[in-house]
Amino acid sequence: MGRSMAWRGAAALAAALLAAAAARAAEPIKLGCSMALTGGVAAIGKQVLAALQIWKDDVNAKGGLLGRPVELDCYDDQSNPSLVPGIYTKLIEVDKVDLVIGPYATNMTAPAIPVLMAHNMTTISILANAANSKFHYKRYFSMIPSGPEPEKSFSTGFFDIAMQHKNELKTVAIIGADAEFSQNAIAGARANLKKLPFRVIFDRNYPPQTTDYAPIMRAVQAQNPDIVYVAAYPPDTVGIIRAANEIGMTPKMFGGTFIGLIITAVKMQLGPLANGIVTNEGFVKNPKLDFPGLDAMLAKYQPIAAKEGLDPLGYAFPPYGYAAGQVLQQAVEGTKSLDQDQIAQYIHSHTFSTVAGDLSFGPDGEWTKERTFFVQYQHVKGHGLDQFRDGKVEPILWPPDYKNGDLIFPYAKAKQ
Repeated sequence: MGRSMAWRGAAALAAALLAAAAARAAEPIKLGCSMALTGGVAAIGKQVLAALQIWKDDVNAKGGLLGRPVELDCYDDQSNPSLVPGIYTKLIEVDKVDLVIGPYATNMTAPAIPVLMAHNMTTISILANAANSKFHYKRYFSMIPSGPEPEKSFSTGFFDIAMQHKNELKTVAIIGADAEFSQNAIAGARANLKKLPFRVIFDRNYPPQTTDYAPIMRAVQAQNPDIVYVAAYPPDTVGIIRAANEIGMTPKMFGGTFIGLIITAVKMQLGPLANGIVTNEGFVKNPKLDFPGLDAMLAKYQPIAAKEGLDPLGYAFPPYGYAAGQVLQQAVEGTKSLDQDQIAQYIHSHTFSTVAGDLSFGPDGEWTKERTFFVQYQHVKGHGLDQFRDGKVEPILWPPDYKNGDLIFPYAKAKQ
């Protein structure tokens, strides 16, 4: 009888262990993030979140990660950098997430990194420029095409294009918001200009809360620069371009990194006012960028966008949100683990197939190869959507491998 009871006890224990293991296997993998869903860059943050949700649904439809469903737990950071550290602290310490991703944007990513470092968490930020350049955190990765010199990448192509007219262009004015992203881009512009024959005659920041841009644009105009380089987020993109047009400012070359012009709604809002501007784009409609899975992802995104009032095309930002999820997914599957160090080491040592192309990451988590585009807005008529579908009104001028149009020079001619 004693032996029988012992066998029953062992069987019960085994059954309990199996049940516990099954329960753990059924528990979702919690993926946490901070995302700008309100505030100045919400128009982009909402697109990124939609792409992450599509990725999550695609993963779960195929059985999840490590046989477990993925649960996406994201909080609105209100486009406010000061809220981000608290959000990631809560995600890690209170919500007990297994993985983190994001945030979106440089301004929000920079304050997140110290929290992630303190908790030894791996993350893939989305479209954050040079956010890790001061921290050098080994478990940080960036889903942005700026490559191994992220600060310079936001002006390298712009000034390469300017060099085509170096005999006509001598002086440069630089302006940008006093915020993380703009300052990184401007630092890169200054570094690039040190090696070029252009002379900086105006270099000024403006507060991120600025609403009236006419005074600073008049100050630029008073210096009569040949080139005006601007680093601006969405709200200041509109304000600066409108102010420049209102005062009749016509440098020979005007542009830089107008993040707002990557948003379809802003393109439509500005319409012909955008003509002549040379600015960077991260992802454009181009046959050379038809990577596997991209069209399928956009086909799922666009109905969501129509329902929720998001960017109707989704060319610029959703591919990077979805690709960030794909990299994390492939690293978890490759390591068969949720161990943060193993995941980070795997990302550092492998190439990933994504809807944004084949990607690999360098020591600071940046792409090993730059793929930033510079386009010029040309022949935009009215404010309709259809003209922006095929990219014909914003031909690629740089890099040469993707070039499908020529610069209309000077800026005043392109505005006609």
